[in-house]
Amino acid sequence: MPVVSVKVIEGVFSDAQKAEMVQKLTDAMVEVEGENMRSLTMVIVEEVKSGDWGIGGKPMSTEDVKAVAAGM
Repeated sequence: MPVVSVKVIEGVFSDAQKAEMVQKLTDAMVEVEGENMRSLTMVIVEEVKSGDWGIGGKPMSTEDVKAVAAGM
């Protein structure tokens, strides 16, 4: 039974976007393992508190990630 774990900073993705992640990641695993694995594929989306995530030695906040996504 495959388990896919995704960590994101809280407040960046909507519930609809997280549901889309679950659906698309499940589809990706099914492409590799076959349709029989769909019902056994688990996707866990975990939200990490804003500021508790760092890149390159710099803590990242929800606002930082939204600015990057906006191309700022």
